Amino acid sequence: MSVLAAPPHPEPDVRPAPGGILASTRVVGVFIAVVLLLLVVGAVHLTQGTSSVGTLDLLRLTVGTDDEAARILVAARLPRLLAGLAIGVVLGFAGAALQSIARNPLASPDTLAVNAGAHLAIVAVASFGVALPALPAGGLAFCGGLAAAGLVMAMSGGGQSGTTRLILAGSATALALSSVTMLLLLLFEQATIGLFAWGNGSLVQSDVVALTQLAPVMAGAVMALMLLAHRLDVLALGDDTATILGIDVRRTRLVVTVLAVLLSAAAVTLTGPVGFVGLCAPVIVRLLAPVVPGVHRHRLLLPLSGLAGALIVLGSDVLLRAIMGGQAGVDIPTGVVTTLFGAAVLIWLARRHRDAGPTRRPPAGRAAVRSAAFHRTVVAAAAVITVAAVAVGMLVGDTWLLLGDIANWLNGTTGPAYTFVLDQRWPRVAAAVLAGAALAVAGTTVQAVCRNPLAEPGILGITAGAGLGAVALLTFVPLAGVWAVSGVAGLGAMLAFALVYGVAWRGGLNSDRLVLIGFGAWQGGMAVITFLIVAFDPWNTGKALTWLSGSTYGRTAIQVLPVVIALVVLTPAVVAARRELDLLALDDDTPRVLGVRLERTRLVALGAAALLTSTAVSAVGVIGFVGLVAPHMARALVGSRHARVLPVAALIGAALVSIADTLGRTVIAPAQIPAGLVTAMIGTPYFVWLLWRSRVTATTAR
Repeated sequence: MSVLAAPPHPEPDVRPAPGGILASTRVVGVFIAVVLLLLVVGAVHLTQGTSSVGTLDLLRLTVGTDDEAARILVAARLPRLLAGLAIGVVLGFAGAALQSIARNPLASPDTLAVNAGAHLAIVAVASFGVALPALPAGGLAFCGGLAAAGLVMAMSGGGQSGTTRLILAGSATALALSSVTMLLLLLFEQATIGLFAWGNGSLVQSDVVALTQLAPVMAGAVMALMLLAHRLDVLALGDDTATILGIDVRRTRLVVTVLAVLLSAAAVTLTGPVGFVGLCAPVIVRLLAPVVPGVHRHRLLLPLSGLAGALIVLGSDVLLRAIMGGQAGVDIPTGVVTTLFGAAVLIWLARRHRDAGPTRRPPAGRAAVRSAAFHRTVVAAAAVITVAAVAVGMLVGDTWLLLGDIANWLNGTTGPAYTFVLDQRWPRVAAAVLAGAALAVAGTTVQAVCRNPLAEPGILGITAGAGLGAVALLTFVPLAGVWAVSGVAGLGAMLAFALVYGVAWRGGLNSDRLVLIGFGAWQGGMAVITFLIVAFDPWNTGKALTWLSGSTYGRTAIQVLPVVIALVVLTPAVVAARRELDLLALDDDTPRVLGVRLERTRLVALGAAALLTSTAVSAVGVIGFVGLVAPHMARALVGSRHARVLPVAALIGAALVSIADTLGRTVIAPAQIPAGLVTAMIGTPYFVWLLWRSRVTATTAR
């Protein structure tokens, strides 16, 4: 069976090996080999740094004294080595534990939003100028991570309702939490300076005080997980079997989850979120199964995952400084490298993915069958709300206007001050409305093709590609013009989509595989964006953060034009394919029986969605949740027929982004909140409700 295959009760590659005598020699040999490799990597790690102290200087310490080398070793290099070793071990343990209780090989502190929750908790305190010692900060991070993990686990059926559902629930929750974190970083830029790089996992340590304070917590949680190894072995046999054998399944899951979150929170407190170590380490260990019998038994899996995690962290740090130089270890977070590695592992796993059963179901609404008159009424009401949102957007902001001012402006009779305000404001309002409509149409299309109610355009890697293109241009060509930024962003989005689609193709297109590979591309793209910002423009992160948060600031009429063209050309094409979208949302067999050319239709539909998204992103930056929320609201109102859903979704998306942009320009004027962050805060409560509703529906279906 494939690594990610999903039987009715998915337990892919997390069950213990059949009973029998373990090949002790091989087990001992693997442990010795891993420890020796870790010692070698650690020794190389100590020789790297920003100073001129090298291997020979460190070797002299064994036979004599070298005060300078000893000072650098104790003050900088040993703390960094010990921090990397500690977080690698605890993240490996945490990832293995989470994958075991979820019976899902993609469960990890990252995909369960544990790191995002812990990161938000620490940044929230730092935003108000409060500096906490390691233990109180760790406790705060633990509360944030536990709340996030509890939400994701609850909404994904404990991770057992399918790999794709777990990834989508975790990624959307992490997106919401990261949006709030980014808002705090923007609003309190001086108080949180340096936290952007730290927020991607930095091993820079000035001493071992924090590690010393957190070490007992880490050691206690690791020992507790080892004591629970037998229970985890039994739990892997299935809930019913475990209950018969006397295991309290609910209590065991709760205790293991708390311990895993505690380990993850300690790692975040020490170094920031180091991405995907908890995902990759257990996966690598399980690949040793043909060589090491019984590696799925947790008395072997847990410690080996810890050692593998330490190797990943230290190896990534060594690789970073070997390629980029010693200063890169200070400037560039090690988590960027581990995230790139994790994204590659995730894409590799997704390539082996099979149909995920209950996670792939039509994104149908719960509305009863509505009459044509009711549909027209809903369209009219949505249009009125959109027009009202546009009018309010024109009237309010850092300068409040009256309707008469707009009438005079249209007639060309306003004074210079109001003329300047309205000339600057209308492109922003137009960009918000048009981008919202484009994202909503794209989201409706993606959900129909993927047959997943939690899918949205960004999950296909499109927004990450657009962001990478724009940030790269802004970094290397700061004076680039509007058309250049928009064009490069659009090109990056299309290249990312082409890459994701090409990699996902494997004798046909599996929708779940497409989503998982898109998620991996999204994470990898965001890691590269972080690298560009901290490596080449570390003192101007606000510029990139604002664009990545989705802002209409400084928009001009010429930037709105590509979105207009995309909507005018592609929306009629999507509407013309409404029958095919209805059929694609059902299953793969029905469209084929009715003569629909499945693969070509998917490619055309997703291509249209990618173009709509890329033009929207090039105009207003990265705005999340619109492509997820607007189609659901439309289906709840008018049902699931795309002839009715598309116009309502477009109007809802336009109104949502317009309202978010207006609020962002008004509530803390003259300062501004990017529209993308406002949509995230508006969309998060709806998304939580949506997850809960779809969870109940999925449970009933099973």
